[in-house]
Order: sequence, then C-alpha cells, then structure tokens
Amino acid sequence: MTILQKLFSFQGRLRRRDYWLLGLLIGVVTVAVVVLLLLAFGVKPEDERLSLAGLLVIWPSLAMMVKRIHDRNKSGWLALVYWVPSIASNIVDMAPADSFVAPRMGLKIVAGIIGLWFLIEFGFMDGTQGPNRYGKSPKGVGGDTRDKLEEVFA
Repeated sequence: MTILQKLFSFQGRLRRRDYWLLGLLIGVVTVAVVVLLLLAFGVKPEDERLSLAGLLVIWPSLAMMVKRIHDRNKSGWLALVYWVPSIASNIVDMAPADSFVAPRMGLKIVAGIIGLWFLIEFGFMDGTQGPNRYGKSPKGVGGDTRDKLEEVFA
C-alpha cells in the first residue's frame, strides 16, 4: 500500500506503527502550516482561516482511523462512535457559556471515555493475525495456507 493509499483510501488495513507515524507526520505538517500562516502571512490567531488547517486533515485522519479499525476486524462505521460525540461537543462549545452547561459537560465526559477506549483498542492493541474480511495482514504475517502453497508452486 502506498503512502497516498494509507492517507486517503478507506480500503484495507493499517498497522499500528504506520498509524502512529502517519499521525505524527500529519501533526507536524499541520503545525508547520499554522506557523507559516501566523508568521509569514500575518494571520492573527483568532482568524477563522486557521481552522482550514484543521479541516485539511479530517479526510486522512478518518481514512487512517477506518483502516486501523479494519485491522482489528471491525466495521469502519465504528468511527462514527468516536466522531459524533466529539463533533457534538465542539458544536455545543460554540454556544454561549451560560447555556447548555449540563449537556456540555456530559458530552465532554462521553467523548473523553470514547476517546480513551479508541486509544486503547485501536492505538495500542494488535490487529487481527493473518487475513480478515478487510484484507491481508499489513504485517505480512499469518497468511492463508493456500496463499503460501500458491507461492511455492507458482
């Protein structure tokens, strides 16, 4: 799988190492873009154009998350369990400070618990050994016996 497929495709599986390294790369590029906008172009920290840097990383972040979920042999739609409370929490944060106090705290707690679960399940736990319904192991281990026999007799 090429780096572009790892960053932009929702197909296949992604091993932990690649997930963390590509996440670090995305973070470094995002910080570099923000610093460039702040220093070179004189954009003020409160300028809404800085939000564009965050929007640019949504697709690759979601694609990598889905492939990481696939590596654990789970449906990529599970990513909605993470994103929906996080986005809802951010939307509620835009409301005036004195309104939505209870839902704001509840959403933050729910988003935090789900975020911790995702970190442990998909950030630290090993993927399915061998092939699963989303493809071959990205580590190249535990392949199907038929694949090995075909390689020997090919």
